[in-house]
Amino acid sequence: MLAFELLAEQRINEALAKGELSGLPGSGQPLDLEDDLLVPEDQRLAQRILKNAGYTPPEVGLRREIAELRAQLELLDERERGPAWQRLTLLMSQLSLARGAAVNLSLEDRDWTLLKERFAGAPTPVAGRPD
Repeated sequence: MLAFELLAEQRINEALAKGELSGLPGSGQPLDLEDDLLVPEDQRLAQRILKNAGYTPPEVGLRREIAELRAQLELLDERERGPAWQRLTLLMSQLSLARGAAVNLSLEDRDWTLLKERFAGAPTPVAGRPD
């Protein structure tokens, strides 16, 4: 892998010397890598390629629909709430099957909040775990 990295670095330097990389769209602007913070470094390139190609993993679609239903449940009247709960239960089952384990959204919500706070620099002690 080192030889490939050296070759890539050499080609980049040659292109820079020839001015081939100047004036590109977004040149001089910071990269928006905020959405990559929780993606393991070795998976970031693949994730970015898939995202740019418009691919959405099935789990993401399920989670998006679950989040929308959860937000709507409070706004629905009793007659509409029953079918919405049934749909939510079905989506949760599909998500659990896709993951191979039961999904607990309450725990995930709590953990996600803790992660966001931690990455934002806010101190968040976790019960039973020293910082």
